[in-house]
Amino acid sequence: MSVALFTHPACLEHDTGPWHPECADRLRAVLRALEAPEFADLLREQAPRATRAELERVHPPDYAEAILSILPPEGEAVGLDADTLMSAGSAEAALHAAGGAVAAVDAVMEGWARAAFVATRPPGHHAEPNRAMGFCLFANAAIAAHHARAHGLKRVAVVDFDVHHGNGTQAMFETDADLFYASSHQYPCYPGTGRPSERGVAGNIVNAALPPGSGSAEFRAAWQDTLIPALERFAPELLIISAGFDAHRFDPLAELNVETADFAWLTEALVRVADRHCGGKVVSLLEGGYDLEALAAGTAAHVRALMRH
Repeated sequence: MSVALFTHPACLEHDTGPWHPECADRLRAVLRALEAPEFADLLREQAPRATRAELERVHPPDYAEAILSILPPEGEAVGLDADTLMSAGSAEAALHAAGGAVAAVDAVMEGWARAAFVATRPPGHHAEPNRAMGFCLFANAAIAAHHARAHGLKRVAVVDFDVHHGNGTQAMFETDADLFYASSHQYPCYPGTGRPSERGVAGNIVNAALPPGSGSAEFRAAWQDTLIPALERFAPELLIISAGFDAHRFDPLAELNVETADFAWLTEALVRVADRHCGGKVVSLLEGGYDLEALAAGTAAHVRALMRH
């Protein structure tokens, strides 16, 4: 069965300025990589806009309203913090990023796609219920998980291999034993969360903190020895991946030394877990990755592995 690719041109209109690492060229690089002939069988879908009800499953109404009401004049930007900016097109881009995550869940739950990859921006795993941060406006992975819960699933897992800890996803999951979050990330590093001692209400939060300089061996061991066994024990009905490619050794924003092949290896391992527990239902969401060549290569390796299962 095919893999669906969700994206939308509006996500290119989130203008962070000429020097910001989370720029539209990231998405262009990803989409160019996925135009290669080997990806011809992807089901190419438009990411719809999220509804307010979908956003408000994880964000309070006043927060959603505040973000969507920020509409700077063309060519100007509003800074929400030192890292997170909004331009004239940002609110629309964020709606399509969240909506793509929701539509991807529908695709795999309805069965017309076995897996889905959502190539949108801005990313989402740092966004907290009441706070935009770390380039993120809405918590796309958490929105996807709660959409699945609202449509009949109970146990949903998010696994996150971005080099930065997904503090927003963790914050939204840690008090609910039927939601699971596992993350490998550099520590210490932004945002400063993600210690192994952060375990959630029922051991449903599992963090593997990798010291700067860690490479393939440490990355694979964290997943093989700690994170995947915990995911197996949780036995999800749906697996959501926060797919950040900034652990790559060429990425400028952190100091891990992961290789492109490691992303393929991990994707294949996660797909096997999904095959055992949830009929292969996998939704993957683009998070970070700031070296354009490494991002494109990592994404291609990840989607290639999704298409093989």
